This record gives sequence, structure tokens and C-alpha cells, in this order.
Amino acid sequence: MSFDSYKNIGEVLQEYSITSAEESYIVETAINIRDYFKEELAFSLREFVFEESEYAVCETIIFPVLREVYRSYRNKFTLWSHKAIAYDEKLSGIPDYILAKRSPLGKEVFDQPFFVTVEAKKDDFIKGWGQCLAEMVALSKLNAAENQTVFGIVSNGQLWQFGKLKANIFKKNIKAYTIYDLEQLLAAINYIFQQCELEISKTREIS
Repeated sequence: MSFDSYKNIGEVLQEYSITSAEESYIVETAINIRDYFKEELAFSLREFVFEESEYAVCETIIFPVLREVYRSYRNKFTLWSHKAIAYDEKLSGIPDYILAKRSPLGKEVFDQPFFVTVEAKKDDFIKGWGQCLAEMVALSKLNAAENQTVFGIVSNGQLWQFGKLKANIFKKNIKAYTIYDLEQLLAAINYIFQQCELEISKTREIS
């Protein structure tokens, strides 16, 4: 059994005794968006057919958006694309994107992960969240830090939804974002990156 075996979020909640709630916790934190990025994104939205290609969604929308925010945090994190992870037979697979602590040994070494992004394939957010929460559980267990918060994003390229997991409490942000409100979307993702920075600080304090 792997991450994509979970059909919905309820299966993961029951499997790992997680309580789910909805909350408005994202504090949009503005970030400078380069004109070049805006132009490239507009070109992709205008010229590519996304309904027929999951790869096009990942490569021309989801990854570039994450990368634009990541540019400001690259000294502390590494953004991994399709990196295989495994905690056990049930919690294993290949998340679309993972943000992990930058290893002092170099960018080639996978270190402590903090958030994961999953593409909602065929616009199936129900299955997407089942897969994403399973991946978040795996990150939490791999980190072996009960009080650490890990974050998740599910997106079909156009719509972006956010969630976080701490211990056995999962909270989904009530507000979703769209690629057509780019400033707000990147401000929300920037907030998540900032929260991941805080998690690094907490880890250092404990150690």
C-alpha cells in the first residue's frame, strides 16, 4: 500500500486516529514577484492545454509557483521534485514536491522535511487530500518530532488548498486560493515557508 492507495482523507483519519478541523490560520505575507515570472506564468496559462496533461500542470504551473517563493528561502531549504520517501509499507511513495531542511552536506542529501505538495490529478481533490495527508503523516513520523507541524498543499494548478498536521490534529485552511489571484496565492505560500522556518528554529532549541 502506498500514498496514492488512500481514496479520501477519511481513510487516513481513521487509520492513524487523526482529528480533522477547518480553520482560518494562514496570514497572507506579501512577497516580491518578479515580472519575468508573471510573464512566463501568463504565457503558460494562455498557451498550454492542462486538461489533458498532468505533467503540464506540474511542470508549468505548480513547480514554477513553488520555486518563485523558494528563491527567497534557498539558503535554508531544498525543494525536492518527485523524491521517493518511505516510513513503512503503508506510508511510502513519491510526493510531487517536498520542502526539506537544507542539509549541511549539500543539496544532494535529503534532510528533515517540512511540507509536501500534491497535484489533484483529474481535479480530484478528495483523493488528492487523502494522498496528501498520508504523505504528511509520513513526514511527521520520519521527523520523529511529535510537536512539529508539517504542511500540505493540494492543487490542480488553478485551485490551491492548504492544510497542516501537528501530532494527531489536522487542520485545513478554510480559504482556498486560485492562480488568478497570484499575489494572494504567493503570499499564502510565503506564509507556509515562514512557518517552516519557525519549525527549524524549534528543532534547534530542542536539540
